[in-house]
Amino acid sequence: MSANLKAIVMPKWGLAMQEGMLAKWHIEEGAEVKPGLEVCDIETSKIANAMEASVAGRVLRRVASEGTMLPVGALLAVVGDSAASAEEVERFIAKFEEEFAAAAEERGAEEPADRKVEVGGRQINYVKLGNAEGAPIILVHGFGADLNSWMFNQPQLAESHTTYALDLPGHGQSDKKVRKGSIEEFADVLAGFMEALGIPRTHLVGQSLGGAIILKLALDHPEKVASLTLISSAGLGEDINMAYVESFIRAAGRKDLKPELEKLFADPSLVSRDMINDVLKYKRMDGVEEVLKAIAGSAFAGGKQSLLLREKLRAIKTPVQVIFGAKDQIIPARHAEGLGGNVKVKVIPEASHMPHMEAAPEVTRLILDMAKQ
Repeated sequence: MSANLKAIVMPKWGLAMQEGMLAKWHIEEGAEVKPGLEVCDIETSKIANAMEASVAGRVLRRVASEGTMLPVGALLAVVGDSAASAEEVERFIAKFEEEFAAAAEERGAEEPADRKVEVGGRQINYVKLGNAEGAPIILVHGFGADLNSWMFNQPQLAESHTTYALDLPGHGQSDKKVRKGSIEEFADVLAGFMEALGIPRTHLVGQSLGGAIILKLALDHPEKVASLTLISSAGLGEDINMAYVESFIRAAGRKDLKPELEKLFADPSLVSRDMINDVLKYKRMDGVEEVLKAIAGSAFAGGKQSLLLREKLRAIKTPVQVIFGAKDQIIPARHAEGLGGNVKVKVIPEASHMPHMEAAPEVTRLILDMAKQ
């Protein structure tokens, strides 16, 4: 089309997301947009976040209204050349809606993205997105979390890379059994996961406990690692908010759990009712409390981090970056200071322990930049 019309659509953040609400527009009709510019706020049942444009041009029509709940992929706005006529825009919208309706009938036949693989006698749940050549990206979550913590990052990473997000043993939909619950054990599981899926080398991204896990793997098997992105990572200093860890393990109801989850975010309003319910559902599974206690007893013995890899980080030859939220209440951001060597450091001012969720577009870009090396 001569007007070079393009669509801004409702994003898909995570495997479970089916719809979202357009909470607020940040752009007006007639404004110029470019990739990376925040265009609107989207609220899901799990969490709210800003959505960035992936196209460039002038906003010719805001199709969706604030407060509207729409399915994933629905048209939000039309972007294109300023020379486009109103008739061209109307034809574009009509064609998009027709094709979107037709595609909706085929979605039920799509192959599920979540899968299981046996690693060391345990079933490990994972999600694979993307199908690009080259070293993939593997995403490793933190203590008490699951693969859904990458809901804002994995779909965007998958546009240019094959990506895997897994549930560690004792977490999510993976088997609820661990041996010692140590970082060394989880690093061995991750190595086994790569072997089981035939992945010889990968870009590794780990958050909190997951950061220490991928760092240990890189030290034990440097040939398997193309790059490391450590987010709010354990293993870089002794400090750990043990009061949070213990309270998270004990929490059995909404009243107890909500204030603990709020510590993970600079903006506590991001903790939604559904997020709390999902964590409670996980914590009530058989064996979970024992798993969390085992991990805490191994990784955080005596109220301090047990496995310190800070000095060994200097010996890693592959590209490494460390990302922290300046307002982290679980592991202090000062652990990112003075790392030296080939380590790149980024501290995000308005984020806490979950910068990959609170500042998802920026963190996703940082991961992609590292994966280019």
